[in-house]
Amino acid sequence: MWNSRVLAACLTIMAGSASAQECPPFFLLCPRPAEPRLEPRPQPGPPVVAPRDMAPSYGPSYGPRDIAPSYGPGVSPQYRGMYGPVAGEPFPIPAVPLSEVDPTYLRRPVSYPSNEPPGTIIIDPQNRFLYLVQGGGRAIRYGVGVGRQGFSWSGVATIRDKQAWPDWYPPKEMIQRQPELRKHMSRLQSGLGVAGGPGNPLGARAMYLWQGNKDTLYRIHGTNEPATIGQNVSSGCIRMLNQDVIDLYQRTPLGAKVLVLRSRVS
Repeated sequence: MWNSRVLAACLTIMAGSASAQECPPFFLLCPRPAEPRLEPRPQPGPPVVAPRDMAPSYGPSYGPRDIAPSYGPGVSPQYRGMYGPVAGEPFPIPAVPLSEVDPTYLRRPVSYPSNEPPGTIIIDPQNRFLYLVQGGGRAIRYGVGVGRQGFSWSGVATIRDKQAWPDWYPPKEMIQRQPELRKHMSRLQSGLGVAGGPGNPLGARAMYLWQGNKDTLYRIHGTNEPATIGQNVSSGCIRMLNQDVIDLYQRTPLGAKVLVLRSRVS
C-alpha cells in the first residue's frame, strides 16, 4: 500500500511539471531522466598536402622535395627551411616572416613552356612573378614586387652587372620626388648614395639591367620588406625576398637575357 502511494506521488509530480529535472527525496523509486546521447567525436584524418609539382633537381638549394605550401595553418617545413636565416653573409639576413607573405609568391619549380633559351629571365609584372627558364617546359618561379602605376617598364634587357650588398645611388628624379632621402645618403665611391647593408633598399643582391650601352636604371634586387612581395610598390625595379634574390643571383651569369612583359598596370 505504501509503495502504491509513493508511485502515485511520483507520477503526479512528473505529470504536473514537464520541465522537472529532479525527483523528490524518494528519487530512488522514480525513473531517472534519460541521459543525452553523445555522438562519437570525429577522428582527424591524414593531413592534406598540396600537390607537388614534380621537377628535376635545380641545384643544392632547390630540389624536387620542395613542395607547394599547404594552404592550411602555416606552410610546409621545406619552405621554413628555404626561407630561414642565411649564414655566411657579411650582414645578417633573418628568416622571412612567412605569415607576411602570400604563399602563392614563394619560390617553386613550375611548368612554363617558353621559346626562350634556358637561363632567360622572364618577368610578368601583371601577376608579380619572375621566371627563370630551365628548358624542357620548366622554370623556377619567384614572387616579386613590381613598379606601382606610372613606374612600370617593359622590354628586353641584359644583366650587365651584379653586386652583392650593393650601394644604392638614387636617381636625381627620385631625390626630387623624395627629398627626405638625402638624410640617409653619404659620399661613396661613385657619388652620393646609401652604403650597402641591412638598411639599404637594394637588399642583399642586385642585378643591373642594360639595353646596349645604356643603363635602364632598373634593377632586380632584394628587399627588407617581405610584405611588399606580390604588390605594386616600387619605382619600377623588381624586388625579391633576400633569400630568393641570392638564389637567382647564383644561377644567373652576366649577359643573361631579361624579358619584362607588358603590364596593364602601366
